[in-house]
Amino acid sequence: MALLVPPPLHTPVFKPNPPKITQKHKNPIHFEPKTCFTHNKLKNGFFSNRNIKRVVPNVNATSIPLSGDEKNPSFGRIFLSDVVVKRKRNVFLGRKWNSLDVATVGVVIAMHLLCVFAPFTFSWAAFWAAVGLYVITGLLGITLSFHRNLSHRSFKLPKWLEYFFAYCGVQALQGNPIDWVSTHRYHHQFCDSERDPHSPIEGFWFSHMSWLFDTKTIVERCGEPNNVGDLEKQPFYKFLQSTYIVHPMALGALLYTVGGFPYIVWGMGVRIVWVYHITWLVNSACHVWGKQAWNTGDLSRNNWWVALLAFGEGWHNNHHAFEYSARHGLEWWQFDMTWYLVWLLQAIGLATDVKLPTTPHKQRMAIIS
Repeated sequence: MALLVPPPLHTPVFKPNPPKITQKHKNPIHFEPKTCFTHNKLKNGFFSNRNIKRVVPNVNATSIPLSGDEKNPSFGRIFLSDVVVKRKRNVFLGRKWNSLDVATVGVVIAMHLLCVFAPFTFSWAAFWAAVGLYVITGLLGITLSFHRNLSHRSFKLPKWLEYFFAYCGVQALQGNPIDWVSTHRYHHQFCDSERDPHSPIEGFWFSHMSWLFDTKTIVERCGEPNNVGDLEKQPFYKFLQSTYIVHPMALGALLYTVGGFPYIVWGMGVRIVWVYHITWLVNSACHVWGKQAWNTGDLSRNNWWVALLAFGEGWHNNHHAFEYSARHGLEWWQFDMTWYLVWLLQAIGLATDVKLPTTPHKQRMAIIS
């Protein structure tokens, strides 16, 4: 999951074998390719369920040994984790900033500064407005729409409902659907390799949030976004892309009209920052802390406390093992609020073609002890 994302994208489904890592004289970290299975790309810009073999780069970063950089204080293991930071990246110094990067930093700082006023503007009305918008923008918008529906096509919705949920996601102030989905698909394509837009092998805080402030690096690593043809051909998503910032501003104006400055502080500042960090924890904490139940060949972990905060997104190793699955909490005890909502939509006939992992696929992905 992300704030915003080379040849056409094919999202990996199976990654049966962890990659080998060798040292090359021109590149301190060389990732040998491995075979995985992908979806065939259709003419409409997305994928079918037929599986074909393709070679993609990936890395099991937990297996990377320290190689001399451990003497450099910028490198080392992340606290309480076996993940090794291999190339610490600082996006704030030593580069040219473009206008998009400056605007992104400005918005993030502004939302955090609004939170400073929270203790002085508290009211139960403002608090519950924030909670309601947290559910609407976080659950309906980010986890159900941007992630499971648009990024992975885990289920289908009637267009009017798909567009409504996507509009809820725009109000999370994490970017328009086209950019958000593009980044996330690249994350899965190059997960925890040197082409991943946000991996903790470049530092915890880089994977958590600072990667957002260097859009040029994403283009250099992944190329111009060409993996969202299914969204770009729909006028509604192109409209949201071109008018994106207007919609959160309109919501802010509405909140101010209803409840004044306290509603701005809580309904915009506190709520947006809360959803920001919960979303970012899936990128950072769920690749650093937790357990791996499946052989995904990357750093993804199942993290129960992130799952509670992020409506089930914390069962991240499950997700990376079965990217197409509408259900992330695969065990009965793995709380997954997003899945419960998808199940309800399916029960009343609004969600169709709901995808779940099969038993043979689980057997292939299982870690053999």
